[in-house]
Amino acid sequence: MNTNKTHDIPVRLEGVRQRFERWRGTHKARSRIPVGLWAAAVRAAESYGLHRTSQTLRLDYYSLKERVEQQSAAALVPPKRIAATTFLELAPVTSSGFATVSVDGCECTLKLENSGGAKMRVHLKGNQVPDLAALSRSFWNPAS
Repeated sequence: MNTNKTHDIPVRLEGVRQRFERWRGTHKARSRIPVGLWAAAVRAAESYGLHRTSQTLRLDYYSLKERVEQQSAAALVPPKRIAATTFLELAPVTSSGFATVSVDGCECTLKLENSGGAKMRVHLKGNQVPDLAALSRSFWNPAS
């Protein structure tokens, strides 16, 4: 007795089944299933289970299971974060006492990259601080 009748299938799963049937009607047997249909099948399997989804959509159980596992593994990987641009103000070293910063033994590296892909690395060490504003302006806006 076949209990897998159309009225026993949830509406969302039935919609995915109809999409698969339309696709199968226009493609040769053993054609690769499009990524969008696989994605719909994976979402259905997450809601209705692997067995029921694979039976309803007439998919290989193990192929569907592999795609569900890949989707789950991808969900665990945190998305790449784009580093936010930060601003660092360096106070000038002066002998007048105004905005005096002691940089003895201080060391840092500045890395600049423009939208064209050009890169510049400046390594600062000791108490000699170059005019970083002029240096960065010459990098960001080179003379034509």
